[in-house]
Amino acid sequence: MDEPFDGAKAAVFIGEHLLVILRDDKPDIPFPANWDFPGGGREPGETGFQTLAREMHEEVGLDAHAAQCLWARRLPRQEGSEAFTWFYILRFAAGTEGDIRFGDEGQGWTLMHPDDFVAVPDAVPSLVVKLRLWLHESGGGLQA
Repeated sequence: MDEPFDGAKAAVFIGEHLLVILRDDKPDIPFPANWDFPGGGREPGETGFQTLAREMHEEVGLDAHAAQCLWARRLPRQEGSEAFTWFYILRFAAGTEGDIRFGDEGQGWTLMHPDDFVAVPDAVPSLVVKLRLWLHESGGGLQA
């Protein structure tokens, strides 16, 4: 738990689909107008999961609980980076999308099949890599 990290992101499954956020289209942010997962930067004293839970509540109004966590890894922020983030896979019940309350960051949200996310050209590249890692380790995705 004492290993340094800068933030946390999660591939949030609602039923069989991923919750994805279209980032703002501003030239001063990384990956403008790209598809992203909920999460963000760490605040002082937070654990990885606390960072994720706070960011998810701010961004989409959903409350993350450890019981929903299927997978967690501390990974390089992006390939070749010396900075690390926590990456989680969370699963919410189908229908949870009705509880989403979109915050003030991003242009909007949608549900997307994982195969579509890894194929879409405007997804945040490091998240595609991380999702593929989980898909490989999990044998292809969600298990019943």
